[in-house]
Amino acid sequence: MRQAIKPVRAWAVLGWLALAVVAPGAAHLRAGWRKTGLTLLGCYAAGLLALLAVRLSTDNLLGDLQQNSWLTGVAAGAAALGVAWFALIVHSFIVLRPGSLPQSGQILAGTFAGLLAVVVVLPFGAGANFAWTYRQALNDIFVNDGSDGGDPGAQAAEKIRPEDPWAGRTRVNILLIGGDADDNRIGVRTDSMNLATVDVKTGNTVLISLPRNLENVRFRPGTPMAQHFPNGFRLPPDPGGGRSDLLNSVWEYADAHPELFGGKQHQGPKVLMDTIGYTLGLKVDWYALVNMWGFARLIDAIGGVRITVEQDVVFGRYNEGLVKAGTRKLKGADAMWYARSRTFSDDYTRMRRQRCVIGALLNQADPATVLTRFNKIAVATKELIRTDIPRPMLQHLVPLALTVKNAKVTSVQFVPPLISTAYPDWAKIRTIAEKAVRDSAASRPVAATASAAPSSSPSPSKSPSKAPKKQKENDPTKTLTEGCGSA
Repeated sequence: MRQAIKPVRAWAVLGWLALAVVAPGAAHLRAGWRKTGLTLLGCYAAGLLALLAVRLSTDNLLGDLQQNSWLTGVAAGAAALGVAWFALIVHSFIVLRPGSLPQSGQILAGTFAGLLAVVVVLPFGAGANFAWTYRQALNDIFVNDGSDGGDPGAQAAEKIRPEDPWAGRTRVNILLIGGDADDNRIGVRTDSMNLATVDVKTGNTVLISLPRNLENVRFRPGTPMAQHFPNGFRLPPDPGGGRSDLLNSVWEYADAHPELFGGKQHQGPKVLMDTIGYTLGLKVDWYALVNMWGFARLIDAIGGVRITVEQDVVFGRYNEGLVKAGTRKLKGADAMWYARSRTFSDDYTRMRRQRCVIGALLNQADPATVLTRFNKIAVATKELIRTDIPRPMLQHLVPLALTVKNAKVTSVQFVPPLISTAYPDWAKIRTIAEKAVRDSAASRPVAATASAAPSSSPSPSKSPSKAPKKQKENDPTKTLTEGCGSA
């Protein structure tokens, strides 16, 4: 039985409606609907406690939110709560008896209630849309359907133990590839190849870059490519004098010659991963191919990227394009050409510029930007990325990626004079890669621990006070944005 109360005034109606948004049932209590009001408040408190319990009982909440079941639940829950809150505001308005107000008060209270009901729904609608769009984007990108020549669904069904999702790995190695495939070109040329090797505990990362024009590439002994090219990847020169046997052609060559693999199609990704892993002395776990022509759309989706352009960068078939020197926010097309152009430049300068763009993206793609521009980013990413990362691994990789953003990220670029691209010293490449990874994993600064770490190259005995300094001078490892200017 409802308790009789004195009708509220217009401004009181507005106040009780606003309070009902954050304390469901408050307006009902004011209107004398005691049981209903207490029930609503009790359900609200129980819901908050349930959310708190889920948060406290889930060790990897962010990772769990990568699963389809969780994302579907979040989308459905947000939609249901939006409808419930809309109904709550409408019913709260009704029980406050606005009909007893003067006409002007009824108009004011009714308008406010309508706007409030709509405003309350918007966050829930946005949350439902966010969760569903994210779910669809993940399912579009991380698909294991056997299109890469492997066993359909084998990787997606990979058994992952929650207590050790990395299967004993101390590092995860992901090959990041920039490809230039488009409708006017047959095959994929991998003009940008960077191996990100990430410490699964600390997030410390080394980004190892290999030049596209690396010659005489060696393949792992016993593989079909090694049997076909026992002395390294070497083909006759092209009719125009160019070469199609550089590192950036390995994927394309493997895809074009399925006969080398017993007729299996689409072996390019697998062969390139194995080749780069063998070159660096590391096991490549997965790859992610970024379409360089879609890269511009991702930059635009986050609102541009702020970069210091050290000197004018010319691009275009007739040198008609120009990215002017200076520090400013670049749109997608200019950022792409800054990272891609070799006009009046070379592969090694371009590799440095690509490293600068990656560093700028890591620094500037903050959570607020991602959330406010999420739909655009999701659409751009779906068109941009091809990968073999198993869908279930996202539960563990996404939290690790956030750790990387706040961890130490260094880079090694295998460019002259560090190495010769025409006559590479493979042992030197492996030794440098091994040292960079070892230093990244060290819990203390490199100079303090390097002398205690074993090295595969001979080094004369030096005074402890001088050895770290000399090592630092000869160390090719750099921070990710070193040499990029201040942006």
